Amino acid sequence: MSTGAISIVVVVAVVLAAALTVRVVRAGAGRRERALRRRFGPEYELNVAQHAGDTKAAQRELEERLRLYGELRTQPLPGELRERYVAEWAGMQELFIESPERSVTGADRLLARLAHDRGYPSDRYEEQIAALSVHHADHIQGYRQIHDSAARAREGRADTEELREAVVHARPFFEDLVRPPHHATTRPETARQHHHGERHSGNRLQRWLPGGGAGTGTGFGHTKKGGAW
Repeated sequence: MSTGAISIVVVVAVVLAAALTVRVVRAGAGRRERALRRRFGPEYELNVAQHAGDTKAAQRELEERLRLYGELRTQPLPGELRERYVAEWAGMQELFIESPERSVTGADRLLARLAHDRGYPSDRYEEQIAALSVHHADHIQGYRQIHDSAARAREGRADTEELREAVVHARPFFEDLVRPPHHATTRPETARQHHHGERHSGNRLQRWLPGGGAGTGTGFGHTKKGGAW
């Protein structure tokens, strides 16, 4: 074989090897993306948007959260403590009629305490959010929303509708955290139903969540005093 022919063969081999490497890398990246999407759900898209569409940067951040908090062991709530939280949340719901600002800021603090009692970091809000996003990705945005609205309420910059929506969107997160350990985590489809006030008659959570009973008028849509939640 001539030197020219050998050179051509070598070039073709290098090109094929490079193409194969690209395919392997892309396949690995695809698996990585699918795994993160399955784990984080809506949190994945939100994080990509926060990184201005830079998926690699977003994936690096989510993988870092998994590294730090993926093996975090949380604690279930004792029954008595769970009942106190449920009663306190119902109280915040009724307080909304008299003072939306106090209701939202109180609900924000309640969620922070609840997360702490479940075993999540509590020294810094950002760290707590990162840890919670690993285990409650479907509803963590509701916590962010009520936290931001509470800050705006303290500054007098939040109207009643914003505060109402903040509490509405925070409730699925509250239910996730207060849920007994034998209950499965709510998936996005269920979360959307919660946002529209729908309830499942067979859901055992109705036995102890505020407004769970049929015909009470104290459920997700309204307080027993008539205030929209």
